[in-house]
Amino acid sequence: MAARHSPRFEKLCEDVKKNVRELTVDNVKAKLDKKEKFHLVDVREESEWAKDHLPQAVHLGKGVIERDIEKAIPQTDAPIILYCGGGFRSALAAENLQRMGYTNVWSMNGGIRGWREKGFPLVKGE
Repeated sequence: MAARHSPRFEKLCEDVKKNVRELTVDNVKAKLDKKEKFHLVDVREESEWAKDHLPQAVHLGKGVIERDIEKAIPQTDAPIILYCGGGFRSALAAENLQRMGYTNVWSMNGGIRGWREKGFPLVKGE
């Protein structure tokens, strides 16, 4: 079940998503299966990351990604897929990365909840 958010937050995300490219959970799974090269970034809170996350993902939380992205991924044309719980925080982060000059950023619509619903593998803990 999708989390309920405040109307203003949902409106903000709706507006942001018009400017952000999105991939489905199935698209991201296919890219992983084909061993395509891209950076998979979990932007959730550290406690959410610690519970479980997608295979091959790295953690750069929404609160620090803008500050830390240039050290973690200095190439502004590198393919980057962001995900969160459902696709809102990742869309917000994707827009900010685009504003910082990153040109190949995607948000995974459906987030880790959509990934779980499909029964795709997750990494526990860390």
